[in-house]
Amino acid sequence: MILVTGATGLVGSHLVSQLVSEGKQVRALYRSTIPKISGAEKIDWFQADILDVIALEAAMEGVTEVYHCAAIVSFSAKGQEAMHLTNIEGTANMVNASIDAGIRKMVFVSSVAALGRIRTDGAINETMDWTEETSNSEYGKTKYLAEMEVWRAIGEGLNAVIVNPVIILGSSDWAKGSSAIFKSAYDQFPWYTEGSSGFVDVLDVVAAMQALMQSEISAQRFILSGANLGYRDVFNLIADGFGKKRPHLKVSPLLAEIVWRLEGIKSMFTGKQPLLTKETSRTARAKVVFDNSKLLKALPSFQYRTPVDSINRICAELKIIFNL
Repeated sequence: MILVTGATGLVGSHLVSQLVSEGKQVRALYRSTIPKISGAEKIDWFQADILDVIALEAAMEGVTEVYHCAAIVSFSAKGQEAMHLTNIEGTANMVNASIDAGIRKMVFVSSVAALGRIRTDGAINETMDWTEETSNSEYGKTKYLAEMEVWRAIGEGLNAVIVNPVIILGSSDWAKGSSAIFKSAYDQFPWYTEGSSGFVDVLDVVAAMQALMQSEISAQRFILSGANLGYRDVFNLIADGFGKKRPHLKVSPLLAEIVWRLEGIKSMFTGKQPLLTKETSRTARAKVVFDNSKLLKALPSFQYRTPVDSINRICAELKIIFNL
């Protein structure tokens, strides 16, 4: 039996669908509502919160492999308490339950935010960690501390691997998460920045996780990045995939500083999370490069999809999902 947390998210939903399609026995945790995803009827859905250690103990019965994908991503002050609890304490609960259950192996989905992604002195690799100087997000801090729980468990005998994906491209609920960039492009959002980052297809993330699970590799972390691209280039590809107008207005540093402050004021009245925060504004303007060579050396037969192929496929999937 394979246990997956975070099955309602972008990575988790694609992972469980892939595992089920391969005939694997999958148990997926959910908190309130079973999601509508491909292969949902073949999944052993188990209602539990990763903050509930008693429920986790029951969920682990008969489990041999664990993919821990559950996390909260928030770049506003309002969501930080819940994010700390889920990302850090929840991960501690998961690794403890895995040790107690004597599972064969765990793959933990972290993030490049845990590596300190605001760096101008060269490519980011797996030897780096989050620091106050190299990261602008509280989210990155929580993922770094979550990794510390995994490393602690590895020291206690847990067989585990950590993956650090860059910005993940995939079809999902495009009202939230990284999939929101597809909705922005579809809505012909006119602004662009000169920042850059790594991007990776969700199908490649899932494939790499499965390959690492079945390998003899343990006590290692791996950056998952298909290509380093400018944000403008990515938005252009998505706009082309939808047949929409490309972004054409450059966001200057001054304008970015003004907009995130205005968004913060607006959120005070609407109660909604701001579209842009101080953290996301800085990230969008940073020019960051990620080194993906460690995974490619560890898994010589693994290949990343090209950004053009990935984005064209995802645009086609979203057109079907939302009847565009």
